[in-house]
Amino acid sequence: VVPAGYLERGESTEEGARREAWEEAGARLDITGLLAVYNVVRIGQVQLFYGARLLDPQVVAGPETLELDLFDWRGIPWGELAFPSVHWVLRRAQEIKDQDGPYLPALGP
Repeated sequence: VVPAGYLERGESTEEGARREAWEEAGARLDITGLLAVYNVVRIGQVQLFYGARLLDPQVVAGPETLELDLFDWRGIPWGELAFPSVHWVLRRAQEIKDQDGPYLPALGP
């Protein structure tokens, strides 16, 4: 699941990540750490991506989500991913996974 969205006023980036995951996929997360930060200057965005574990395997498309599915690494439909930053962060997550084992490390303080 790679939910995305904007922060609400007074919300931390971790809180925003959890909220967006809940709103878009009904996903409850345990955030393991900051995975990547991308500056997408041409559209005026800074995108933060967190590694996380699903606390409950049940996910469901939220009201803003047209389609939802979970994939193992070999099953990711690379040609169907809509945004370059999703490609970048999935490749980064794979690099970290290959280096450190089955779970993304807690990279934050």
